[in-house]
Parts: sequence; C-alpha cells; structure tokens
Amino acid sequence: MDTDKINSANVETPSADSAVEQKQEASPMVKERKFRTPPKPNTSPLHGLWALTNRDLRKWYLNPIQLLISLIQPIIWLALFGKALNFGTFIAGSGATPAQQNAILLSFFGTTSYFSFLACGMLAFIVLFTSAFSGMSVVFDRRFGFLNKALTTPVARGSIVMGKILQSVGRSLVQAAIVLVIAVVLGMDASHFTVLGIVGAFFAIFLMGIGLSALFTMLALRSADWQTQTAIINLINLPLLFASNALFPTKIMPTWLQDIANVNPVSYANDATRQLLIGATNMPNLLVDFSVLIAFAVILSTIGIVLSWRFLSK
Repeated sequence: MDTDKINSANVETPSADSAVEQKQEASPMVKERKFRTPPKPNTSPLHGLWALTNRDLRKWYLNPIQLLISLIQPIIWLALFGKALNFGTFIAGSGATPAQQNAILLSFFGTTSYFSFLACGMLAFIVLFTSAFSGMSVVFDRRFGFLNKALTTPVARGSIVMGKILQSVGRSLVQAAIVLVIAVVLGMDASHFTVLGIVGAFFAIFLMGIGLSALFTMLALRSADWQTQTAIINLINLPLLFASNALFPTKIMPTWLQDIANVNPVSYANDATRQLLIGATNMPNLLVDFSVLIAFAVILSTIGIVLSWRFLSK
C-alpha cells in the first residue's frame, strides 16, 4: 500500500523542472520571443555606404592627434614659406613704386598678396595629401582582415570603394576649413569672402578630392604591401603638386611644365578657389574650372567602381 501511495505522489506532484517550463510557457515575453520573426538585414546600398564611411571617419575623429599631425605641414608652409617669400620686398628693391609693385604682383599672381595666393594653394595641398591615404586605408583593411569580412557581406563592392573615397573627402574638407581659418589669422586677404564664394571654393576642392581619392583607391585595390603604396603616393603626389599652380603661377614655369600644369586638375581647383576667395584675376573662366573638375570626379570615381567589380576580391 505504501508503494502505491509513493507512486501516486510521484505522478500527481510535478517536478521542479516541469514547473519552471510551465511558468516559462505562460510568460508573455517567451510567447513573444517564440513567435517574433527575425529582422530582415538592411541591404540598401546607401546603408552599407554610410556604415563603411562612418567606420573610417570614427577612427579619424576619435584620434585628435592624427588630425593635429595632418595640419602641421600646411601650417609650416603658410607660416614659414608663405611669410618668408615676400615678393613685394624683392620688387621694392628694384626701385619700383608701391603702385608699380601692386601692378607687377597683380599681373603674376592675380592678387597683390603672395601669401593669399599661397593660402589658396594650401587648400589643394591638404586635399591632395589626404586623398593619397585613402588607398593606404584599403591596404591596411586587407592586411588586418577587415576587407575579407566586408566582401562576405551583402554590401556592394562599389560601396566599399565609394566609402573610402567619401571618408577621405570628408577629412579633407574639415582640414581645409581649419587651414583656411589659420591662413586668415596669419594675414590672408579676407576682403573678398562671401558665403557663396566660400561654398563654391569648397565645392571645387570637394570635386578634386573625389577624383584624387578615387585614383589612389584604384591603385590600392590589389595591393597588400604598404611600402609599395607609399612609393606610389610619393611618385604621384609630388608631380601633381609641383606641376601645378599651387605654389607659383604657371607664367614663370618653362613651356613644357606649363603644358603639364594646364592639364593638371589641381591647377583648375586652385584657379577656382583663388577667384572665389580672393578675387584673383587673369585666370580661366569659372565655368571651365568646374567643368574640368566635374569631369575629373565623375570619370575617376566611375572607373574606380568598375574596377572594384573586377579586382576587389578576398
């Protein structure tokens, strides 16, 4: 009889585990979790583009030392080179009157202040060197394995390339704005500044940054060696800088160098910024400058996207 009572007690009394299971089944959160469908991944090209761009920008603006170092070189050029090379003093030494000095400076530089001429060139200078490291970012992403992970996601290969381009352009514009403020503090002529002129000048360097970033990103699509990429940067950057009107007007260059400077997109960006910021004269029409820059940006970025479909692989 005692055995029957024990068996009946075991049957009638639920175990602790079964009681917990019944309580969980009765819980509304469990029911909700049981019937909830998993969220669909966002496969929008714009979402992937923003995610990749924001990732690189965060690495930059969360590291203020990197920003500071990137500003040192153009500031040195402005403070030392721009102030030391005083063409007005050279001309005054020849016995020219102030009016003659201004006329000579205006004929060569389009403005009576060489420092203002150079300050506009420094905007293109910083965009040029910042754009060069958009390709370096691709190399390091490949070396550290992030690029392989990105290629296994639904993100389009073109978005990977455009993400590198846009983060580089974003950094360039911020740094160029800081350099412009410093140039004004050091003595740049700001009498011609207008809101429309400043917006137009930054649009010009935006277009130049798009084209240059696309160029350096293309050159890094198959590279995994940072030393090779550094050599490529030095090989391209210095000719683009010195074979342009960033530091000196093309009038004082040899004829063969003038021909190179006239097809250099950096020259057209400098012409546009100088006309819009300091009212420089004796320069190509703004329509010509922006036509060349738009074509440069569209063609180079299109080629970069097309090449990413073929060469960007694990």
